[in-house]
Amino acid sequence: MKENDFIVQVRNVSKIYRRGEEEVHALREISLNVTRGEYVSIMGPSGSGKSTLFNMIGGLDTPTSGSVLIDGFRLSELSPSQLAWVRCHRIGFVFQSFNLIPTMTALENVAIARIFAGVPPAQARRDAAETLERVGLGHRLHHLPSQVSGGQQQRIAIARAIVNKPSIILADEPTGNLDLHTGEEIINLIGEMKATLGITIITATHDMKMLSASDVVFWIKDGQLERSARKGEIKIEIGTIDGKTLA
Repeated sequence: MKENDFIVQVRNVSKIYRRGEEEVHALREISLNVTRGEYVSIMGPSGSGKSTLFNMIGGLDTPTSGSVLIDGFRLSELSPSQLAWVRCHRIGFVFQSFNLIPTMTALENVAIARIFAGVPPAQARRDAAETLERVGLGHRLHHLPSQVSGGQQQRIAIARAIVNKPSIILADEPTGNLDLHTGEEIINLIGEMKATLGITIITATHDMKMLSASDVVFWIKDGQLERSARKGEIKIEIGTIDGKTLA
């Protein structure tokens, strides 16, 4: 595979947090590649470092050492304004807690992403309405987050993430606050966005339902890349994955 087939490259990334004289090694020289157009899951227990790695890929945090490249551009070499442009136009974010503005309607929550991208308000509202229709919420445009279900709030968040037509969606525990059935709906919706829009999906999750949707799974443990597997290589049985008992 050619290097330009990789939309994300993580090269020997370490992250050390300092608490007084104590050092906490959140990541330890992790290297991995994400191929354009794939659905990737980063899995691991709480405290494993998966969310830290997620933040590195999204340009929300910086490595202590090593580098992250998006489409061949090293994030650490970008100016603050360039990095903000990448986060606005190239990456869409979806979070466990939805991160919607409670005083704004669904339409306004999605349109604001377009406005931040420099689109005039009227066009931003049209784009937002079209995107909400795409995720099945064309009938909820003028509802506040408090007036819709958790699953619908996550659909609004997904619409906001895709409205600027990014090449990457970063989803941090996107099913964490949802029940089993609703979580499956959100996983299927994210997979649909990958298939119809050609977006690369990267999730940080401990939700085992993600396994069946993923093209590639990376397991993180104690800040290190423990292993990876492609679809079809993982044997799933009740209570176990690849013979390992689930905690």
